[in-house]
Amino acid sequence: MVLPERPQTAAEELANAVSHGLGLLLALASLPVVVEFAARHGSLVKLVGVSVFSATMILVYFASALYHALPPGRAKRWCNTLDHVAIYLFIAGSYTPVALGRLPDGPGWTLLGLVWALAVIGALLKITRRLANPLLSTALYVAMGWLAVLAAGPVLRDMPPGVLAWLLAGGLAYLVGVVFFVLDSRLRFGHFVWHLFVLAGSTCHVLAVLGPAV
Repeated sequence: MVLPERPQTAAEELANAVSHGLGLLLALASLPVVVEFAARHGSLVKLVGVSVFSATMILVYFASALYHALPPGRAKRWCNTLDHVAIYLFIAGSYTPVALGRLPDGPGWTLLGLVWALAVIGALLKITRRLANPLLSTALYVAMGWLAVLAAGPVLRDMPPGVLAWLLAGGLAYLVGVVFFVLDSRLRFGHFVWHLFVLAGSTCHVLAVLGPAV
């Protein structure tokens, strides 16, 4: 069953904008930390991986905060599309440092290619408005987020336990948050709660990227 979309109240939109505005500030603050860590402890490939992760995280929080801060109109509709596109890119960006820095070349590059291909497809479908159903979009987000199970063997064998724990914690935070996103039509401030889980999930993944440093 597809639940009808509910317009957000002014108070809800304020909470939505502030929550991901905070996320944007935290993402910007984490950028020099993770980049310096990768530069000091990793190769150029690892540095590229964490840079992509940080850039897509900044983009997703910027797009979301801007979308929720704008009044109804053309600009808000455009930012809504940007917001959804940024989510696809951020999911792929979250895989990038893990696939490049923590997995063997074969499984790592295969997983990376698959998730980025899905991100590009999802983004193009959103831009061309061929994927208008929010539940279908969310299902694709979740499917992309859990693609790592396809590389379960290398992940369990080669991933440091602490890194794996933070990755799983982040994935679970996103998954639980999706429940509030889907129920937003019935639950006041449900979207805001979803934002809080996104903040928790991305924080866990920043800690996973930092790896032994935490």
